[in-house]
Amino acid sequence: MGKDSSEGEDKAVCKPDIFLSRFRASLERESRDQLLHRGHRCRVRDTVYWKAMEAKLAVPWCLVLASLFGALITVTSAEKLQLVYQWSQLRSSDRNNASQNVLFSANAVPSDEDTFNAYGNLPMGVTHHKGFLYVTIPRRRPGIPATLNVIDMSRNPSVNEPTLEPYPNTLVNSLRNDLAADPKRIISVYRTQVDRCDRLWFVDTGYLEYPGGAGRQVQRPALWIIDLTIHRSVRRFEIPAEMVEFGYGIPNIEVDVDEADCGRAYAYIPDYEWRLLYVYGLSEGRMWRFKHNYFSFEPRYGDFNIAEQQFTWYDGIFSVAVGGRWQNSDSTERTVYLHAMASVSEIAVSNRVLQNETLALLGNGAYGREFHHLGARGPNAQSSSHAYDPKTGVLFYAEINRNAVGCWNTKKHFAPENHGIVHLDNEEMIYPADLRIDSNGDLWVISNRLPIWIYSELNRTDVNYRIWRQSASRAIAGTICA
Repeated sequence: MGKDSSEGEDKAVCKPDIFLSRFRASLERESRDQLLHRGHRCRVRDTVYWKAMEAKLAVPWCLVLASLFGALITVTSAEKLQLVYQWSQLRSSDRNNASQNVLFSANAVPSDEDTFNAYGNLPMGVTHHKGFLYVTIPRRRPGIPATLNVIDMSRNPSVNEPTLEPYPNTLVNSLRNDLAADPKRIISVYRTQVDRCDRLWFVDTGYLEYPGGAGRQVQRPALWIIDLTIHRSVRRFEIPAEMVEFGYGIPNIEVDVDEADCGRAYAYIPDYEWRLLYVYGLSEGRMWRFKHNYFSFEPRYGDFNIAEQQFTWYDGIFSVAVGGRWQNSDSTERTVYLHAMASVSEIAVSNRVLQNETLALLGNGAYGREFHHLGARGPNAQSSSHAYDPKTGVLFYAEINRNAVGCWNTKKHFAPENHGIVHLDNEEMIYPADLRIDSNGDLWVISNRLPIWIYSELNRTDVNYRIWRQSASRAIAGTICA
């Protein structure tokens, strides 16, 4: 009887979910190899359960365990991200508006603007700088009063529904009644970046992504630079038509500034639609572009399953992150990391290559081998934004397919076993849309449940949008990335 009950218990324990729960405590005292050995024994003992998991994830049992144990180790050991702000949906505080109360200041909705559309206001990007959060709301629906907004954290101490103010002001964010082009106005912004010289960089796509064939290019996409010390634009560069036809494929931006000269700065701008990387030189006042096969999506990683929404995306190059010294050299040459969204691969290139306009003009034959495929991050590791923390040398990823923030210590070999997870939450962090690291070494993440918003419908009484924060050093403590 004792033997039978023991065998029955062992068989039950070998179900993957029970296995992980039962041996959670073992993660602190047993090595990864020991745990993988336990998993192998379970795989042999009860093939049905593990084959089912393998089939579902489309990877072999060893990678299933490596991924799952990596997640558990990092999540249970690391200090999770802290919730800073949250909203059920964004609202107007205009008392004449039926959806009144809370989020946009009353003067954010001009009288000549479309009727405020609470559901259409989906926050996408977040950047922190000196107590202010810059939050973007791309115009993917009518009724959005401001695409670029700011939250003064000192005036919003509560975690619930902080007020958004149009930045730099309401007029710059408003559309003309006739939807005519106006270089003094911003049409639609996805994500922003602040450099060490107190400048806010972003691309106005110039495009209204309205559904049902109502989308239109209002004006040429343009790179904006705003001096945050005076709250005024100091540069607007209109991206020429020969560089890109439409701006709707530009989701992100990364800025590379010389350590000693604020005038020597470069913006790296990915285009997931055309699979191109644009580079703008501030001192040159010009833009050039790179094209490479690595900028495309990987077909087998185009399938997503997020919050019970299953869909296929073909998004190419999506995020760029400036890292540490190129190949650990002593020079000022730095590594630039980039990846497509529908992909689990990471690519590296020297910033010297990207800053070479002449090389770009020579074409792929001249620079193609300068882009290096580092490898794969692991299963379900598709990422929107990623960012590098110079203090820890860690690259952080917003992993949308598993509702997590991942990490990799750039001092270690690029391989799935060296990637960890610092935060995973399938309830509250559904679709981490953007991830940034500020000058203090703090990690900032915004999640917005985008797939539900697109393919189903958000529950308007649930909390749908959240902004998170944690110091990079605390986030990786106890993980493989430390």
